[in-house]
Amino acid sequence: MKKIAIIYWIFTTLMVALMGLGSIPDIMSSTEAVALFNHLGYPDYLLPFIGIAKLLGVVAILTPGFLRLKEWAYAGFVIDLTGAMYSSLAVGDPPSGLVFFLIGYLVIGGSYVYHHKRLKAAAALSISK
Repeated sequence: MKKIAIIYWIFTTLMVALMGLGSIPDIMSSTEAVALFNHLGYPDYLLPFIGIAKLLGVVAILTPGFLRLKEWAYAGFVIDLTGAMYSSLAVGDPPSGLVFFLIGYLVIGGSYVYHHKRLKAAAALSISK
């Protein structure tokens, strides 16, 4: 159980850093975030919405309980990353940038898989008591 928890927290910390730190420039509509959104063809007013959604997803993942909400947060992160990847390819950005997205998918997937392993381990532990 301890090994599963350690691996879960490594992946989850990386995911929280990726999404949490990525939400700040969006919420603040920083110059770089606005420039990226303009490059992708999206309106500026969408930035704070996406940033707040990412931040709420981070809160949902880190808050104990609320299992269904966690599932939605993980799904939202995957949808956000997939949309960003598709948009990047659609505007002609080089495919070499896909490495960043692959890392993001691995981090989110690792956190998700080990979240469920933790739940199974905790359930097995409570059954054996």
